[in-house]
Amino acid sequence: MVEEVLSQNEIDALLSAISSGEMDAEELKKEDQEKKVRVYDFKRALRFSKDQIRSISRIHENYARLLTTFFSAKLRTYVNITVASVDQIPYEEFIRSVPTMTILNTYSLEPLEGRIVMEINPNIAYAMLDRTLGGQGGSLNKVENLTEIETLLMSQLFENASTKLQEAWASIVDIDPVMEDFEVNPQFLQMVSPNETVVVVSLNTAVGEASGMINICIPHIVLEPIISKLSVHYWMQSAGKERDDEAYQKLTANIQQAKVEVKPILGEASITIEQFLNLNKDDVIRLDQSIESPLTLAVNDEPKFFVQPGTYKNRMSVQILETFKGGNDDGE
Repeated sequence: MVEEVLSQNEIDALLSAISSGEMDAEELKKEDQEKKVRVYDFKRALRFSKDQIRSISRIHENYARLLTTFFSAKLRTYVNITVASVDQIPYEEFIRSVPTMTILNTYSLEPLEGRIVMEINPNIAYAMLDRTLGGQGGSLNKVENLTEIETLLMSQLFENASTKLQEAWASIVDIDPVMEDFEVNPQFLQMVSPNETVVVVSLNTAVGEASGMINICIPHIVLEPIISKLSVHYWMQSAGKERDDEAYQKLTANIQQAKVEVKPILGEASITIEQFLNLNKDDVIRLDQSIESPLTLAVNDEPKFFVQPGTYKNRMSVQILETFKGGNDDGE
């Protein structure tokens, strides 16, 4: 039996609590004897492991980067999107956390079953709309009074962004995201049963001076067919797949055609500016290279080989003696 060792600070705090009457020693003994029971809420059943949640988080970190690039180019302003949290909760709890009036987009992800929901904070959505219309990107919550043109423009903006979702999930499954609905009232959005477990990915979003959250709700039914692919083992197996020989041969052939500058270094010397200005015809500059030592052959100004000078077919040439050892790549 391994006993728990307390630190001196913990011992002092425990003795102080007992001596002051804040804690009863007899009650401590009773607590140790009683069985400890942990409350489990079946309405909040955890259907995804920590490993799978981490994989979902990695996918959406990539998605956040893709969205940042897409919206920055589309809106021509500062955009920053990062993953804030990834949690699994009942669908009912997600709906309760959504504001009464907000921007809700639903996407189908063929061939996966079910749909996902993207909830965009109205301040963020309207800042994007304002930039699309040539404004400064002002933040304004007027979800209840959106015109048909504003609704159409917002729908098109987030529909075009769906391709980034496809890119982010490409490492796991090939999906075809299609935006099916644009809604502003979460009460009209009943995709799954209230107790169904969903994964909610929250993205911190900044568009110009406006900031808010984008929440992506992914029901369990969507992820169920690919749960096995969300494990670390799948990622490691994918990383260890054999290379494409045809692509490798093409890459090798292209690299072999690249031109590089190769030059032997006869030696170097350091002189002052005054000495340089006073150089005359027949002056001799002494190099730091011994005539008995091999020269250094540089490839694109990086030393790669030791060589010795000579001639080959009546032309000045060098013969490689050995690989240069040193630097970050050790001559490779």
